[in-house]
Amino acid sequence: MRGWTRAAALVACLLIAVAWADPVPVFGQLATPTPGVLGDGVLLESRNMQATVAADQETPDSILLVTLPEALRRAAGVDPNYVAALRQVGDADWVRRKAWSAFLLPSIEFRWSLNRFSSEQFNIGTGELTDKLTMATLGASYDLFRGGAKIYDMQGSAAEVDGARAGELQARFLTALGTEADYYDVVAQTELLRVATERTRRAEQQFAVARARVISGAAVQTDSLQLLLELTRAQVELLQQESVLAVARFQLGRRIGHTGPVDAVPLDTIPAGELPITEAEAFQEALSSSPRVGVVQADARVAEAAFKAERSSYLPTLSLFGQWAGFDEEIIPHATTRTTYGLSLSFPIWDGANRELRVYRANTRRQVAEVARADAEREVGRNIVAAYQAYEAARASAALAARAVVVARENLRVQEERYQAGATAILDLVVAQVNQTEAEAGLVQSRFTTRLALAGVEAILGRRLFDK
Repeated sequence: MRGWTRAAALVACLLIAVAWADPVPVFGQLATPTPGVLGDGVLLESRNMQATVAADQETPDSILLVTLPEALRRAAGVDPNYVAALRQVGDADWVRRKAWSAFLLPSIEFRWSLNRFSSEQFNIGTGELTDKLTMATLGASYDLFRGGAKIYDMQGSAAEVDGARAGELQARFLTALGTEADYYDVVAQTELLRVATERTRRAEQQFAVARARVISGAAVQTDSLQLLLELTRAQVELLQQESVLAVARFQLGRRIGHTGPVDAVPLDTIPAGELPITEAEAFQEALSSSPRVGVVQADARVAEAAFKAERSSYLPTLSLFGQWAGFDEEIIPHATTRTTYGLSLSFPIWDGANRELRVYRANTRRQVAEVARADAEREVGRNIVAAYQAYEAARASAALAARAVVVARENLRVQEERYQAGATAILDLVVAQVNQTEAEAGLVQSRFTTRLALAGVEAILGRRLFDK
C-alpha cells in the first residue's frame, strides 16, 4: 500500500509539471506577441526602468537629450496604462494554465491531524483505548464529465490570452502616440522659439534702420514708433515661447520617467511621403487586425464561452475519486489503513433558480459583448478613415505652408529694399515681417500635425508604416 501511495504521488507530480508547463492550445492557436512598437527589448526595458529613472533623478537640474526611439523605449517602462496591460497578459496566461490543469489533473488534498483526549477512547488504528489519535488522508478526485464546462473554460481562457495580448499591443501604441505627441511638441516649440528669435532680431534691425532714417530726416517719427511696437510684440512673444518650451520639456521628462526637463533631438524636415497603403486597404486592415478590434472580439469569445459553461450545469457531473486514510497513535499513522475509490454522479435538479439566474446573466453579458464588438468595429472603421484623411490633409497643408514661407521671405526682402529706398510705407514693411513670422510658424505646426496624424494611423492599425 505504501508503494501504491508513492507511485500515485509521483504520477501526480509529473502531471503537475506537464500542466504548469506552457501547453499547446488545442482549441484555437493563441496570438503570438507582435514585435514591440516601442523598440525591441520592451520587457527588459520595463524591468530596468527603475534603475534608469533613479540615475536620472540624481541630476534633476540637467537637461537630458533623447532621441525618439530612446524616448519610446523609456516611456514603455513608466507608463501606468502600458504596465497594467503588460501585467494583464501574465494574468490571462495564469487563467489559461488553471484551465489546462483542471482538464489534465485531478484535485489532490492531503490532511494530517493529531488529537489528544481528556480521557482514553477507542483508537480505530490500534484497536485499543488511548488518549491520542493520529489521522492522515490523501485524497484525489477528477471530473470525467461536466457537461463540456472544462472545454468551454479552456476556450474562454485562450480568448482571454488573445484579448490581453491585443490589449497590450493597443496600450503599447497608445503609449507611443502620447510619447510622440510630447516629443513632437518639444521639437515644434523649439522651432517656434527660433522663429520668435528671428522675428525679434529682424525687428531690432529694422528699428535701428528706422531710427537712422528719422534722424536723417528721410522718414517721420511714426516709422520708428511702428517698428518699436513691432519689436515690443516680438519680445513678448519670445518670452511666452520660452515659457511654453520649458513646460513642454518637463512634460516630455514626465512621459519618459525623468524628473526634470528633457530636450528632443531635432527631426528631419523632409516632406512627408504618401502612405504605403491606400485608404481602402487601411480600412480593411483595421477591421481585421486592429488591436482595438482584437480586444472586443476576444471579449465576445470569452462571454460566449462563459455562457456555454454556465449552460452546461444542466447536465450531470461524473467524477472519479480515490482516498487513502491511515490511523494510529504515532506521528506517522500506519497501524490501520483504508483505501476508498469509485465513481460519483451528480445531477442537479433544482437549486432555487440560482442556476437559471446565472445562465440568464451570462447570456446577457454575451449579448452585450456581441453588440459592443459590432459597435467597436464600426468605430474603428470610422477612426481609420478620419486618421487617414487627417494625414493626407496635413501633408498637403505642409507643402502649401513651405511654399508660403518662400513667398513671405521674398516679399519681406522686397519690402525691406523698398523701405530703405523710401519707396514704400512702414506699415507695408511691418505687415511683411508679421506675414513671414506667421508663415514660418504655420510650417512648423503643419509638420508637427503631419507626424502626429501618422502616429494616429499607426496606433489604429497596430503597426509601423515608416521607420522612425
